[in-house]
Amino acid sequence: MAATIDPTALIALSSALTRGELMRAGESDMGAGPTTIAGMTYLTHPRELGTILAVWAHPDDETYLAGGVMAAARQAGQRVVCVSLTAGELGTDDPVHWPPGRLGEVRRWEAAAAMGALGVAEHQVLGFPDGGLSRHDEMAMRRIGSLIDMVDPDTILTFGPDGVTFHPDHIAVHHLVTTAWQRRACAARLMYTATPAAFLDRYRDRLESWGMYMTDERPEAVAETDLDVHLRLDGAALDRKMAALRAMATQTAGVVDAIGLDVYRDFVSEEAFVDAPRPASFAELATMWFSAS
Repeated sequence: MAATIDPTALIALSSALTRGELMRAGESDMGAGPTTIAGMTYLTHPRELGTILAVWAHPDDETYLAGGVMAAARQAGQRVVCVSLTAGELGTDDPVHWPPGRLGEVRRWEAAAAMGALGVAEHQVLGFPDGGLSRHDEMAMRRIGSLIDMVDPDTILTFGPDGVTFHPDHIAVHHLVTTAWQRRACAARLMYTATPAAFLDRYRDRLESWGMYMTDERPEAVAETDLDVHLRLDGAALDRKMAALRAMATQTAGVVDAIGLDVYRDFVSEEAFVDAPRPASFAELATMWFSAS
């Protein structure tokens, strides 16, 4: 389990502390329970993630699932590069009012505003077709691989195998990123989204009533002790994430109206990740590589 570290105290002192001092601060806090100060509780301080490359399917995926982590990393002075493979041009129940060309353009603007709220200056929308990532696997994988090579991240954030909601594009991104990472025997830490058990217990019935899942499958809950990053937001930190989400009005305004602001704030206040398993041997790596080729 990762060390429990008070992030905001370290962020406030970051200009005065050397990396060695930060490491000593982290070591001295090993085994302590999570502490929330000024709206953030971590099991891993953002500095431990280094340079972050976050790869997602549609604009808003990144803000829902990693907005707090990215904002905290930027506040700590780290580089964050965020990528959406599609513009999410099919993300509407009203295609007459929101035809794909129009919605895709608006969602790019919304994403730019959301990234501004989070402090993420490097964001790209690659322009692959919404709903059609599986038809562009090799080209998308080459683009992701090029990004890994250019950014040289310490940490890569993306979807877990369930894609959170079992959306085909989310699952495609999971496989594309994982395969690109494996093919390079990449030293970066690959981290998958995870669903904390307590969160699932709290929202299981609502998730079903909201029709959140796109198949009959359901995500596997992860115990808090098995999470490698678990962020809880409150106060100003949650306000910042909410500002980013509210900037994506085509995707969030109707949800907020339907479930109420208080429920929505609680629903988006947690972010969790687990480390992807690394191949155990060269033979296993070679098998993965050739099966993906």
